[in-house]
Amino acid sequence: MKKIIALAVIVGVAAALTGCTDSDATTGSPAASGDLRKVRVAALPISETAALWGGIKAGIFRKQGLDVEVSPAQGGAQAIPALINGDIDFAIGQPFGPFRADLQNLGVVIVGNYASSYADGDDINAVVASAKSGITRPAQLAGRKVSVNSLGAAGDVTIMAAVEKDGGDPAKVEFVEVAFPDAPAQLAAGNIDAAWVTEPFITQLRGRGDRVVVEPYQATIPGLATLTTITSAKLKDSDAALVTKFSAAMKETLTWAGDPANEASLRQAIKDNLKLPEPVADSVRLPAFGWQLDRAGLEQLATLARKYRVLDRQPDFDRLIQQQ
Repeated sequence: MKKIIALAVIVGVAAALTGCTDSDATTGSPAASGDLRKVRVAALPISETAALWGGIKAGIFRKQGLDVEVSPAQGGAQAIPALINGDIDFAIGQPFGPFRADLQNLGVVIVGNYASSYADGDDINAVVASAKSGITRPAQLAGRKVSVNSLGAAGDVTIMAAVEKDGGDPAKVEFVEVAFPDAPAQLAAGNIDAAWVTEPFITQLRGRGDRVVVEPYQATIPGLATLTTITSAKLKDSDAALVTKFSAAMKETLTWAGDPANEASLRQAIKDNLKLPEPVADSVRLPAFGWQLDRAGLEQLATLARKYRVLDRQPDFDRLIQQQ
């Protein structure tokens, strides 16, 4: 078994990012008059969330009668308790949160995709090693400290697969949990040797001279879903109309986000919500947005997780996936 170490993280940058929210409500709008249904959605404070922020600002959710409030989350797994308790209605996160929830029969379902990695070219997540670490290839991650934003999820599973594929021992990678916004500081301080990060942090780390070692999704399951849209089975059963309306709005939002004509609006959403410098916001790599789930890719990810003992059995995908 790989060694997993808990690591205290620096919260300065995270505090700035996790205050980010958005809403359809504007002065004089239908939301202000109480005509819209309030919907609470948990999402990571990262550039991929630009599609959700942009769709809200474009009024796509208002057309379905929804007033969306976005709350920050570190990962899909962290949003699960809030989802089950009814504190939020939907969440955007990595697939492992719903994987584990299904194994515990907690009543969580995936209703759609959100974003996927790229099958080739520069991807939207990568393992970046500090310049002083000397790490240049995946096999060299064995015996080193590598951060992921959520332990026992897609990051460490695909990293282990990439290490093994390169001839290294995946069991010797020492994974530590560090939120994406805190990874650059931890890397600079030497508390970790490499970090699995998404944008905008890949661009920031490259800019200061750190090295991209591997893009683990491409190395293992090209085009893998990076983020999915989840809700509770209870909400789906008790308020099917809400789930249908939200799903329709999400599908339109992700189609809107994938249209090159809307790229300027997407990047403005990054600037507005993450307060990034314009050069960074204008250059970060955005994912492949889309609502249609790739079930085969998710099943392959779960199979790898069983191989590396991250999961002890396969989720019930017939129950888990409820594509809208």
